[in-house]
Amino acid sequence: MYKLLASICDVGRRLHDRNLLAAADGNVSALLDDGRIAITPSGVAKARLQPGDLAYLSRDGRIVAGRPSTERLMHLAVYRLCPEARAVVHAHPPTAIAWSLARPDLACLPSEALPEVILAAGTIPFVPYARPGTAAMGEVLAPFLPAHRLLVLSRHGALAWGETLEEAYNGIERLEHACQILKAAQELGGAKPLPEAEVEALRQARAQGGRRLL
Repeated sequence: MYKLLASICDVGRRLHDRNLLAAADGNVSALLDDGRIAITPSGVAKARLQPGDLAYLSRDGRIVAGRPSTERLMHLAVYRLCPEARAVVHAHPPTAIAWSLARPDLACLPSEALPEVILAAGTIPFVPYARPGTAAMGEVLAPFLPAHRLLVLSRHGALAWGETLEEAYNGIERLEHACQILKAAQELGGAKPLPEAEVEALRQARAQGGRRLL
């Protein structure tokens, strides 16, 4: 179990080092073999997180130990609605957030120009805004789960869940990378999508290859 707890802290440091969150922003959780959920604590900077800092929840949301993140209701919603979920990562990737600020009309990230994104993550929806730290954060996720493992939280950040911590972390990293490419393409005249038939072929290839984030 200690290895998994250390991995949660490592993910927190990696998110900080990649500028995917700042200071105590964001939160990471993992489902333990005994049924508890280990989650990052409230108010502790991810760059200096240690296993002893982590808090623990029961699957029904009861605080078992520590001071869990104020956004734990969002994590609990994922574990409740996604039977395959073993880890959840919430971060604040700057370019992804910027897309939701500048283009509130979008229902999903316009990634039809990027074959790697289609193959690795599928459609990435924009979840409607909900006030951070409230039950509404879990409620607005419900229509998108379990179909999507990677989501932009409008005006707030991003959330990824997976069957491992590495899968969930990879989703956040890939999202920000894609958003940076799309932003650059917009500045150069606009991202031109792949032909519709090619997009559909890529989507079918993803469906055949499984639903994990790559």
